[in-house]
Amino acid sequence: MALAISAAGPARAQAPAKTAARATAPALLVLGDSLSAEYGIARGAGWVTLLQDRLRQERFDYSVVNASISGETTIGGKTRLPELLSRHRPAIVVIELGANDALRGLPLQSTEANLRNLVTTAQQAGASVLLIGMRIPPNYGQDYTEKFVSLYPRLAGEYKVRLVPFFLDQVIARQDWFQPDRIHPTAAAQPALLETVWPQLKPLLKRSAAK
Repeated sequence: MALAISAAGPARAQAPAKTAARATAPALLVLGDSLSAEYGIARGAGWVTLLQDRLRQERFDYSVVNASISGETTIGGKTRLPELLSRHRPAIVVIELGANDALRGLPLQSTEANLRNLVTTAQQAGASVLLIGMRIPPNYGQDYTEKFVSLYPRLAGEYKVRLVPFFLDQVIARQDWFQPDRIHPTAAAQPALLETVWPQLKPLLKRSAAK
């Protein structure tokens, strides 16, 4: 179970999944790694797809764009974000990145700089930002793990963005909710991931007119 808190995917990428955009609906962009890219589960079973369903149920008129890729790092997200912002012009950007940086032992200074760039680039484009935090196993060393975990609340406070402190908070205690690699949640865990994100995302949403 120790590895389960590490949250990220193998280096191989998979094509981003996205919902069909509607011209009248503002976009909600999810920029993440394998935890948001439906790694190891059926297409359409991930928390991002469940989010689109929840938005409809609660009459929030958004088109969800899932730009998550397995193995993605903060530098990869930083490289891709400008084009995604230009193409989709999202009202909200959800950033779920950083765990792969830690798993690869990349310098924390680089991860922090990239996360700063992601947040500020989205804000400068007029989007509200939700930052999703992660944790890594203690075998990476106390100093590294503590500094990594502290990155997310510090940046959220500095840039005044909403924060999910730990994406796997409602999943980590359930070993049966992890795939055999003990890293990636199963399809059964996806609703719990959405429930972890929803309380911080909902205040950023604007409700559509009653139908």
